[in-house]
Amino acid sequence: MDEQLSLIETQFPVSKVSKESYKERKAVQSQTLTGMGRWWGRKPLSMVRAALLGMLLPATDDPQKDMENFLRLMCMDDEGLFFRLKKPFSVKELYQLAGSNPKYKNKLSNYFESDGKKIKLNGNVDKDELSRSLFNDLGYDEKLSYCDRSEQINSIDTAEWQEINKYYKTDAHSISDFVKQLSTKRFGKVMRVGDAFCGGGSIPFEASRLGFNTYASDLNPIAGLLTWSSINISGAGPDNLTRITKFQNDTYDEVFQTIDRLGVDKNDLGDQALGYMYCIEANCPECGRRVPLLSSYVIGKRAGKVIAKLIPNNSNGVDIVVLNDVSEEEFKKAGNSFTVSGGTFYCPCCGKTSPMSKVKGDRWDKDGNTISGLRKLRENEFTYAEGDVFSERLYAIRYLKSDGTRYYCKPSLRDLNNEKKIKNFIAENLTEWQQKGYIPSAPIIPGQKTNELIEGRGWQYWHQLFSARHLFYLGMLNKMTLEQKDPILLAVGALGINKCTDFASKLCSWASSVDISTNTFYNQALNPLVNWGERSFYMLKAIWNWTINSYPTNKNSVIKLSDARDVDAVCDFWVTDPPYADAVMYHELSEYFLSWDKGIINKLFPDWTTDSRRILAVKGDDHFSQTMIDIYSNLAKHMPDNGMQIVMFTHSDPAVWAQLAIIMWRAGLRVTAAWNIATETDASGLKNGNYVKGTVLLVLRKQKGSDIAFLDEINADIREEVKRQISSMQQLDDKEEPNFSDPDYVLAAYAASLKVLTSYKEIEDLNLDYELNKAISDPSNSKVVAIIENAKKIAYDCVIPTDFDNYFWRELTNAEKFYIKGLESEKHGNYQIGTYQEFARGFSIGGYSQLMASERANSARLKTPYEMGDRSLNDVPDFQNSLMRTVFEGIYVAIKNDMNPSKGLDFIKNDIPNYWDKREMIQQILSFLVDINDISNMQEHWADSAKMADALLTVVKHDSI
Repeated sequence: MDEQLSLIETQFPVSKVSKESYKERKAVQSQTLTGMGRWWGRKPLSMVRAALLGMLLPATDDPQKDMENFLRLMCMDDEGLFFRLKKPFSVKELYQLAGSNPKYKNKLSNYFESDGKKIKLNGNVDKDELSRSLFNDLGYDEKLSYCDRSEQINSIDTAEWQEINKYYKTDAHSISDFVKQLSTKRFGKVMRVGDAFCGGGSIPFEASRLGFNTYASDLNPIAGLLTWSSINISGAGPDNLTRITKFQNDTYDEVFQTIDRLGVDKNDLGDQALGYMYCIEANCPECGRRVPLLSSYVIGKRAGKVIAKLIPNNSNGVDIVVLNDVSEEEFKKAGNSFTVSGGTFYCPCCGKTSPMSKVKGDRWDKDGNTISGLRKLRENEFTYAEGDVFSERLYAIRYLKSDGTRYYCKPSLRDLNNEKKIKNFIAENLTEWQQKGYIPSAPIIPGQKTNELIEGRGWQYWHQLFSARHLFYLGMLNKMTLEQKDPILLAVGALGINKCTDFASKLCSWASSVDISTNTFYNQALNPLVNWGERSFYMLKAIWNWTINSYPTNKNSVIKLSDARDVDAVCDFWVTDPPYADAVMYHELSEYFLSWDKGIINKLFPDWTTDSRRILAVKGDDHFSQTMIDIYSNLAKHMPDNGMQIVMFTHSDPAVWAQLAIIMWRAGLRVTAAWNIATETDASGLKNGNYVKGTVLLVLRKQKGSDIAFLDEINADIREEVKRQISSMQQLDDKEEPNFSDPDYVLAAYAASLKVLTSYKEIEDLNLDYELNKAISDPSNSKVVAIIENAKKIAYDCVIPTDFDNYFWRELTNAEKFYIKGLESEKHGNYQIGTYQEFARGFSIGGYSQLMASERANSARLKTPYEMGDRSLNDVPDFQNSLMRTVFEGIYVAIKNDMNPSKGLDFIKNDIPNYWDKREMIQQILSFLVDINDISNMQEHWADSAKMADALLTVVKHDSI
């Protein structure tokens, strides 16, 4: 078996894969695996597919052809995108596309005819040919708006297979056939892909869908269940899908009929309940009244403005009146009214405020530790008891009439009796149902994400997060699932229950804007609420009857619960997305679902544990680095000599790169490439700072050499490798649809430096253990961090704006380069402050704030020449004393003198003694500013400066002695 480089080690279509990943992310719940169940941080399938194919495909001596065929396989070339069209273009759409296309808009009558009402194609126009031509002229983003997502595509056009088979000397007609054939041709067998942190199953699922054999493991049984289900349920096939749908429908109908017979989701009129609104009540520490805790008085607004009105009663409590169709003024006032906000209680009766700690009766010991005033609920309790600090109250219900009308009302006597009926049933059956595994009995283990449940609400057991009503609904579903014997149906039931629990807990806020409760895990936490919403069983139907996206998969897969340090399976490709640094607390959050699934998992996987195994989880503590070294040493050991690994992570901080690189180095792996794929949407909740809205794919092979070097000897090698890497990326880049931006070149520089470093067995004057500790505790004095930072500077010197001549670029000061790179970024619509911070570090610029018109997170931008005016910029001396600064002042002077470019030229000539020697550079700077007038997002603030740059350029060009 050879060790020929793979395509992903030489090139990767970063921009296109990023755009596909972003489109997939924006699909939210309709993503192929997301609808199967909640897991945190699943990677996009389109990115996983691209990475796996990039590992499989060889890099040949024709990189252009390599990329063409990769895009064919990904269905991301022109033909593939046209194949992915959701539906054929209508004539109206073609007319609109042609009207916005410069090649067609002046000759529309050649293609279309209109009678004033309807547009038709001319009789001699081939609609398919016109559609292809107009579609191919669109940019990649526009094309995607008309296409199905790449993750939804399981085949490609027959004509494409002819080109692919010819290039790779295969005879395939499906992607799985191709993978098996090329894998056998290149490596002598069907390759096995392993993932030792399988989580939500993205990597094993996509690998099996591509036709690879797969191995997947995780510590967590919920991760194991999701991964098993991704391959066996999403790959179930038509016959199984029919059985699954029947099971879902029959189970739902039977539970619904039981609830209907009891009448607990209906009122006296026979109207169907849709949602219930609850709140906590507590005594005001000042006046003693029992007060509802509400974060807002607004109830709903979608079908009419509905609010709650609080009125003190004669029983030392507060009545809640539900008012429908209130005025705009009343509604606005209700939106600004609350009894709890930001940890402070506001009494509507006495008007006094108290901290919630006082409401709860908290106290402190002599060491300042909080002692909660809440009584902790016992295992046989599911709600608060008489005399507890808190009690729970149903205060509004949303109903559906038979004619489709929806309305809110306060609970009637019938509604309150229904509550008692459900509570009595659960009280009588709680112990038995817990013993049979229908509802949870597991305790909540204290932890970073679970402590608030215990201390903030007094809940000690998972079933206490659910009302009696939802314990009844979910317990019935669990009971019927446990009666199944078919593994597929057991798993479908478990996932359905998990999905329902996500939308059926006391942690679900009521979304008044859409009149429905949201889900528990709207973020990566367990947040107790003072008021919440509960869905009726009627409203859980679409959640229980979840849609299965079915695709053929290779069932030659092994799924285990295993510590990554103990994995004993040999895999040709390891692709992992490990918990890193401040990781998501998967082990704690998943216990929410695991508490419901224990009975099903025991029946479905008898040899699996039903414990989250917190103690073994990878945590960002003092042991993190050694744990990661142990894990990746083990994976390297269980990989053939010609095997590969990809490690995914999401940091851009050079110190974190250094940590990860040293970890992999110590594990016996060497870096061969790195690519950054944008995978996160704007609302993903990622942190600011050193996090990137994307995923870095770090490509690795086994460390085989025994060479030893000195650090000062390899600096020249690093410089050459960085230049070579960036040069190769620039040569391969698509000028019309650029694949790479500055951050991609920086990451490539990081990878290039690590390729050189990790190619050696050891470096004489570099102690890896010491350096790892330095990278973590004192990165500013780490030699490896310094190497990576230096690689960034080399990269910025190499990445020259397309409008600049290489010679002139080298003549600029670092401050001028900073400004030009920043402005180039703005031209591409990037206004993130992090971009300027990176440029400042890359060009070693301090005090750059003087050059900024705004430093707000997502609307940062540079000052225009006019905004700089003639003010001194002493914080940036390299800019203040530069040629660019003089040119900018010339623009300012010309604008101030009635837009007269001659005045600007006079200023420049007077300020620059060697004007004639610098004339070409002046023209270069002005030329870079001229096209800003054509960029819509910059016109507002650049209008005068760009217009004057154009005028000044003309007079400089025509200036003569």
